[in-house]
Amino acid sequence: MHPTELSFGTWSLYGGGTLIDLIAATTNALNGALLARRPDHFRNYTFVGIVLMAVIGGIAGGVTRDVILGETPSAFVNPAYLVFSVTAGVVGYLLAYAHGQLFREGLFQFMTSFSLPWYAIIGAQKATGAGYPIVGALAIAVIAPTAGRYLIDVTSGVTPKQFVRGEWFVATAVGTGLVWIVLSEVGVPYWLSVAAAFLVGFTFRVLALYRGWEEPLARGPKGLKVHPDRRPLLGRKLSGRSQEELRMLGLTVDDEPAG
Repeated sequence: MHPTELSFGTWSLYGGGTLIDLIAATTNALNGALLARRPDHFRNYTFVGIVLMAVIGGIAGGVTRDVILGETPSAFVNPAYLVFSVTAGVVGYLLAYAHGQLFREGLFQFMTSFSLPWYAIIGAQKATGAGYPIVGALAIAVIAPTAGRYLIDVTSGVTPKQFVRGEWFVATAVGTGLVWIVLSEVGVPYWLSVAAAFLVGFTFRVLALYRGWEEPLARGPKGLKVHPDRRPLLGRKLSGRSQEELRMLGLTVDDEPAG
């Protein structure tokens, strides 16, 4: 094809894990629209903004994965990804607008439980196919299903879910990817290994949400003390004294060492 000749791309629904990838992208796009409508994420987004959030949720994980693996992102050569993501975004917008918050939360949690294992599986599959070792493949299995959520959280001014306490979000991706890698290595047929890994990841995630299983919080450093002045100037940092301590000594902020 001549470099200046344009085309509509090559539609493909099967082959090389494309079907699984499309299922994950479409589901994550729906999740993106639902997430952007949540009160803790909503920032007066327009309708177009909601759909764009859906597209980010749908393709960001796959694009990040493909770029790391040195491949042309599938979402930019196969129109099905963007068409399905936009469609899912519109559906998500209508669902979020028409029903109550409790319904939206339940639907969102169920759909994230559904999409996360798919993306983890295809990430592990592509990574092992590219010759990555197990640890690297597991890293891709985490990045693929969580990158979209990361970008939506950051755009909405919310701490990314990967770093705060939740119902084993990252662990579900790791476990799903590991199950698929092990089953694949021992010679289990492809679709059987995919189904088994999906069931493990999906079941664990749903149970964690249903039962309220959460990661343990990290212990704070021994002797940790949060000073009343959350952002002390350099002079107080060097002297090791807070505003409260300076006041107790009868000093003012102007008396402190120069910063």
